[in-house]
Amino acid sequence: MNQPTSGAANQDGSISVRRSTHSPIFTLVGAFVLVALLTAAPWIFSAQFATTLTNFFILVIMATMWNLLAGYAGMVSIGQQAFVGLGAYATLYLALKGMDPFVTIPLAAVVCAAISYPVTYLLFRLRGGYFSIATWVVADTAMLIIGTIAVLGGGTGRSMPGLQNLSPSQTAHDSYLATWFVALIVVAGTYYLLRSRLGLVLASIRDNEVAARSSGANVRSARRLVFVIAAAGCGAAGAVLVISQPFVQPSSVFNLQWAAEMLFVSMIGGLGTIEGPIIGSAIYFVLQQTLQQQGAWYLIIFGSIAVVVALWQPRGLWGAFRDRFHTELLPVGHWVDNIKSPE
Repeated sequence: MNQPTSGAANQDGSISVRRSTHSPIFTLVGAFVLVALLTAAPWIFSAQFATTLTNFFILVIMATMWNLLAGYAGMVSIGQQAFVGLGAYATLYLALKGMDPFVTIPLAAVVCAAISYPVTYLLFRLRGGYFSIATWVVADTAMLIIGTIAVLGGGTGRSMPGLQNLSPSQTAHDSYLATWFVALIVVAGTYYLLRSRLGLVLASIRDNEVAARSSGANVRSARRLVFVIAAAGCGAAGAVLVISQPFVQPSSVFNLQWAAEMLFVSMIGGLGTIEGPIIGSAIYFVLQQTLQQQGAWYLIIFGSIAVVVALWQPRGLWGAFRDRFHTELLPVGHWVDNIKSPE
């Protein structure tokens, strides 16, 4: 009995499995051109556009990490801003100790990963909505603790040291390149992670957690590892955030708005896909630049779009496109050709 296909069936009745429905050469060439173009962006585009791209890539980093949590590991967090803020303040602290702020970016990611590991032993006792609310509590607790540390500026904040010798244009140039390379590492790392054995475990958890457990998958360990990775990515996002906007304030870097934006762009673009957060971030920034003069209507339109997509395209725009045209730019699953029963 024939099944819907992504290609022709083998004549001997065997099953043909492949990663993509198109040649990977086109993807590699396109990726190389795009990477080269975005690396050269500060020399090609205006400073204002480069700044917009910096903010865009910061959101891409956050949304990719949030999508890894919710779209693949089934952990809906509304407290990832905790690690954005902790990454920002780790960068500030290390810069106060005399380190170059750009050198502190990977260290900020490591600090957030180290903090997140023991936090999982508290959060993983909870499920569903209780888990989500608990992540928010963790974020607010981290903000309150940071606000009591005088050397970090307390609740009023503090300027980032180590950038005074750079001109505004040089700061914008270097912060763009740092943010772009972090975004590239995060997206590429997520892609290779999802193609690994861990990615297979995450896909099974996303589809059916009970079946994954019964098949021998260590669900708790996989989720813990993903949570730590997502915390490190958000910490790196916080680090490049405070370098591009060199004033650190608890109410800004621990803002719940970051969680709302992560959720919005992931849902609009498509949960459980690598391309979804990128496309959702692009849509968000286009709408933001177009509607920012509309006052309160700005938020109403964003909310309406989210409701419409949730009701009519729950898989997101990229998810709907992929299902319709059987196309993936960054394939992490498999396509199975027609199965033809042997005669």
